[in-house]
Amino acid sequence: MSATIAIQRPARPAKARPAAAHPRPLANAAVTPEAMLVAAATGDEAAFAAVYERFAPQVLGIATRVLRDRALAEEVAQEVLVEAWRKADRFDPARGSASAWITTLTHRRAVDRVRSEQASRDRDQRVSQRDQARPFDEVADAVEVRLEHWQVRQALADLSERQREAIELAYFAGHTYRDVARVLGIPEGTAKSRLRDGLLRLRDLLEQHA
Repeated sequence: MSATIAIQRPARPAKARPAAAHPRPLANAAVTPEAMLVAAATGDEAAFAAVYERFAPQVLGIATRVLRDRALAEEVAQEVLVEAWRKADRFDPARGSASAWITTLTHRRAVDRVRSEQASRDRDQRVSQRDQARPFDEVADAVEVRLEHWQVRQALADLSERQREAIELAYFAGHTYRDVARVLGIPEGTAKSRLRDGLLRLRDLLEQHA
């Protein structure tokens, strides 16, 4: 991530500290990161530019270690640095160093992104699993719980002979669709089709009699 990426100043910095009467020039090597952040809190863009140059590599390094993805790490690093600019007034040098404060911001933001990415992957996986669920399986589950009901026997009579034969082998004789294909001497794909079509028809018939 380039250290020259522009940071846009917020329209209204929140509760900026009053500027010092005689601020020390930032070019002075003696100016500390803490002093830079304090100055940035007053809206001093030059001070924040110095903070950015000082901490951008550190922030990117931490984000990369947490996220293990360069592109995501760069996004998070930019977000952290913008957050540091917007919240510079919250930094208190009496409570810790500028490095520790920015490191904390980085860890929090990176961990939040990890959680967000994981939640997104979990949602995608659930949607994928739902979309890949086969109607055959769903119908089979609905029918199996009612196989002993007299309506099933009654509905079977309304199926085609081939569909009825396949279903009776699978659900009354306990055969798998591969066994059904072998017993009937038909391809496995044909056996699955007969079972699927028969179960769909059986479900419709059972719903009519419900």
